[in-house]
Amino acid sequence: MDFKDTPEEAAYRAQVRDWLTANAPKHGFPLDTSKPDYMPRAKVWQAEKAAAGYACITWPKDWGGQGGTPVQNVIYAEEEGPYQTPSALFSIGLGMCLPTVMTVADEATKTRFVGPAMRGEEIWCQLFSEPSGGSDVAAVRTRAVRSDDGSGDWIINGQKVWTTGAQFSDYGIIITRTDPDVPKHKGMTMFWVDMRDPGVEVRPIHQMSGGSKFNEVFITDVRVKDSQRLGAVGDGWKVSLVTLMNERLSVSGVRPPGWPAFLDAARATPEAMQDRALREKLADWYVQAEGLRHTRNRTMTALSKGETPGPESSIGKIVLTDYLHDLSSEAVDMLDQYGIIDDPALSPANAAPQAMWVGNPGLRLAGGTDEILRNIIAERVLGLPGDIRVDKDVAFKDMPRGR
Repeated sequence: MDFKDTPEEAAYRAQVRDWLTANAPKHGFPLDTSKPDYMPRAKVWQAEKAAAGYACITWPKDWGGQGGTPVQNVIYAEEEGPYQTPSALFSIGLGMCLPTVMTVADEATKTRFVGPAMRGEEIWCQLFSEPSGGSDVAAVRTRAVRSDDGSGDWIINGQKVWTTGAQFSDYGIIITRTDPDVPKHKGMTMFWVDMRDPGVEVRPIHQMSGGSKFNEVFITDVRVKDSQRLGAVGDGWKVSLVTLMNERLSVSGVRPPGWPAFLDAARATPEAMQDRALREKLADWYVQAEGLRHTRNRTMTALSKGETPGPESSIGKIVLTDYLHDLSSEAVDMLDQYGIIDDPALSPANAAPQAMWVGNPGLRLAGGTDEILRNIIAERVLGLPGDIRVDKDVAFKDMPRGR
């Protein structure tokens, strides 16, 4: 594993750093998406990134990218990280939805959507999870059936849940059930849908963190053209894997807050540093943070060599969620009575520990639950026998309703 940039990578990092110094928002970006000026400012920033070639670095130049390498993309993300920018608003569309569109859609669809999404003119969401399916994407019950008027159109009905950013989105990719007479992995088809269609209702979910980034989405008699289909009929599972692979790599790439910041806070309270249990936890967090950093370096090294990263993303995400839970729990405890106050204006450290603590359970679900990822590690890394899947060869219509 090589922890250092190659000369070419170092030059690219310097180029990115210079551009961000000159162009990134000088005073940060407001995190409150309810502010009336949030969306216009976010779109201006995205347009500036696109014009400079940094919106989608690995995409072909013909589509507005740099035709760059995955490691260049990682370098840019690392350098932009310290800045408070609205990049997360566009990450699902550009990191998950549009790569799927570019992989399986026809040329007319790609020409219509790639450019506007890259420039921040249109926002996309991912309509996968359902109340009865959870992380089992193949358990979807949202139905798409051919219209009986002979037009070739499809009529979609169903419900999705935990859809991030649906309230801001113009379009979305949706996985549906098109054939209930075959096993669940074989009867799905993916489409793109207009989120402004009258048959699409978005209901934000109020989270315990105070935010509402997730949503319920109800789809009622939404008519889509067959040209909105992404991939062949019945190939929805195969197409969805393109999206999920990008999602899990994206989530696992989250860089953990540095434990040194916590150490500095603890040092400011001399009696805290006399606590042996706290010192032991600091040592544990150091080990975990370094493990995450070197796992990320392993991924970067593979990308730099043109190789495909292994299962590090699954391992890294599981370690990250445990790390964040332990760190934030201890930080809230150290705040004593202030730990129950989540108002940034009243609590030390702008109530960041409280926000981390209540937000961490959502990270355990995003990009595949901890349980799903542990199965991946067990089967693909450790070589353990796979789970017994009694529904593997059962037609979806014959499965128990509870599945």
